This record gives sequence, C-alpha cells and structure tokens, in this order.
Amino acid sequence: MTQTVESLFDTGLERYKAGEAADALIPVFKEVCDRAPKTGSAWICLAWLYMLDNQSNLAYKAAQKAVKLNPQDPQARVNLAVAMLETSQKGIRQHVDFVKQLIFVNPEWRDEIQNSIEDGLSRKPDWQSLAKVKSWIFEE
Repeated sequence: MTQTVESLFDTGLERYKAGEAADALIPVFKEVCDRAPKTGSAWICLAWLYMLDNQSNLAYKAAQKAVKLNPQDPQARVNLAVAMLETSQKGIRQHVDFVKQLIFVNPEWRDEIQNSIEDGLSRKPDWQSLAKVKSWIFEE
C-alpha cells in the first residue's frame, strides 16, 4: 500500500527531527514533490536537505520553486538566499530584506527562522553561507 502524500511528508519530517541524515531523506521529499508538485512546504524541505547534502545546484532549483509557490514563506526565502550564495547568484539582498520584513511583521516566524538556522548549523557546523545569511537577517 502506498502512503498518502501527507503521511509521507509527515513521516519524512519526523525522521528529520529524529536526526536522520539528509541523504536518506532526500528521496522521501523528492517523491512528495513529484506526487504533489504544488506543495511549497515539500519544496522548502527538499531545498534544505539538498543544501545539507552539499547539492547546491539542486537546492537552488528547489528553493526557486518553493518561493514561486509560496512567496510569503520566510523559510523558502532563507533557503533561496543560502542556495544563491552557494551557487554564486546575484540578487540575494532582496530575499534577505524580504525575510527581515516578514519576521518583523510576525514574531513567530522570527523564532521559527532562528530555530531552523540553529538546526542547520548544528547539523552542518561549517555551513558558512547559512551563517552569513543569519548575520544579515539578524544583523549580528
């Protein structure tokens, strides 16, 4: 029996939270994206996992799709900014500035982004582009 897209997504998220490696989870989220291509949250997760797995070009494409599907999601914008930095793209500032506006308007998003960045840095301590985007967003 095949899992529903929702249960596949939820299972993948639980496995991530339990500390499972990005390379093991990429196929799960890729399947969710293939089966439900208009699900922005799945593309956000896939982009994040690709970056954790040092697949910057794939991360960039997934992050672009996530922002296109859900332009008001601050995590989608963070992912895109980091992926752009890692693939030497231009135009990063507009995404960082937009994230700053979003987290100013919604303090819950600020906490979510901070937690997400801390999680990323704990999983990949030498993640310089994420650290740079963090310093730009929170102006440390």
